Amino acid sequence: MSGRTAPPDGNVAPADDRMDRQLLRVAFILVLGTFMATLDATIVSVGIDSLTEEFGASVAEIQWVTTAYLLAVVAAVPASGWLAGRFGGRRTWLVAVGVFLLGSILCASAWSVTSLIVFRVIQGLGGGLLPATGQALLARVAGPGRTGRVISVVAVVPLLSPVFGPLVGGSILQVAPWPWLFLVNLPIGVVAALLARRHVPVVPPSTRRTAFDRRGALLLSPGLAVLVFGLTEVAHGRTLPAAVGVVAGLTMLTGFTVHGLRTRRTPLVDPRLFARPPFGAAAVALLVLGASVFGTMFLLPLYFQTGRGLSAWEAGLLLAPQGLGAAAGSVLVNRTINRVAPRTLVVTGIVLILAGTVPFTQLGHELPNAVIVSALAVRGVGMAMVGAPVMNIVYSRIEPEHLPRAAGALNLLNTVGGSVGTAALAVVLQNRLSARGPDVAAAFGDTFWWVLGFCLIAAAGATRLPRTRAGKP
Repeated sequence: MSGRTAPPDGNVAPADDRMDRQLLRVAFILVLGTFMATLDATIVSVGIDSLTEEFGASVAEIQWVTTAYLLAVVAAVPASGWLAGRFGGRRTWLVAVGVFLLGSILCASAWSVTSLIVFRVIQGLGGGLLPATGQALLARVAGPGRTGRVISVVAVVPLLSPVFGPLVGGSILQVAPWPWLFLVNLPIGVVAALLARRHVPVVPPSTRRTAFDRRGALLLSPGLAVLVFGLTEVAHGRTLPAAVGVVAGLTMLTGFTVHGLRTRRTPLVDPRLFARPPFGAAAVALLVLGASVFGTMFLLPLYFQTGRGLSAWEAGLLLAPQGLGAAAGSVLVNRTINRVAPRTLVVTGIVLILAGTVPFTQLGHELPNAVIVSALAVRGVGMAMVGAPVMNIVYSRIEPEHLPRAAGALNLLNTVGGSVGTAALAVVLQNRLSARGPDVAAAFGDTFWWVLGFCLIAAAGATRLPRTRAGKP
């Protein structure tokens, strides 16, 4: 079966139950890559103290271990569509796994903070390619009729990873030294690569060979990375580098937009794509959802550990209900995604996220753990009802050869939303901590009002999604 090739249209037609099992097998294999990449974005957060002690570095220096990975992911995502279209989805995905594993080995053997930061960049470049490439490849293998159900399963992984990352990291550090935060990726990646070579079809590269958009790449990826860097510096209170980063990042992104509208070649990410329904509404929903999900996963562990004095392990256990809610929500979406209008699912999901966020605005009133657990479970169900329907409506209405670029654009929005949203909430939190003084819980509660605002913006975008089911015009 190694090297099996998909039909010319890029889809594996569902012939019988055996083929359905094959699709689930492909989905499981590809989701291992997404799991590995998204888990690693958060698993290191609980190792900050261990790394600080190991390298004799300050917390500010060690924070760059996480920031460097995040910036590399943001820089890599825009190129995923072109790479998959030029070299084929499976080949690009396998190379990304290899780069990620190489970066993991190098990180585990780091001898200084500087070397660890450099190696995290290598790891992030591979990790940034995996989710978008895997989703596009899976959508082509599934075909429009089955994309919704299979995406509803795999889309839950990025929602689970921020929840279970600290829990997994805390478990590892209880029984093993810090290098195993990175070495844990090796068995997962090797198994995924071997299974992919045997079971994942070879989807041919696009028949339209387009030149790589060098000018766009020089503007978009660095522009996003510099903008996120600038916002991170705002959170740390460093005014000059923050101003330079934000202004430079916005300038480069503006330049990319102008370039994308004027160029006669295929841009790295086509700005016109966001003006086409339903892509524009989907873009707003995913952008703000990323800010809400990853922003909350930044705020809550920090609150549990600084405001309540919990350990990383205890904080992870308290966050686990959100992951369980997301898993339950994915089952619900899987059963209804082809029968219910996307807008109905997404708006319902956003309403649940709003309902689950409201209690956290009252953290200053000593919320019982039962309220926190219930609110997180509701949020989890809601998050699962947003991502999969949004991706399904886009993937099922776009030509197969354009899937890699569409997947890259959607994942870029979700990643940028998470990155920028987290950085923005860090700035708000810092401001509220200064204003509230010793009342740390109230400062976190104030910050969650901004998370609510993000959700309301997402709801406004979701109302523009199609009324009809994905399979209907």
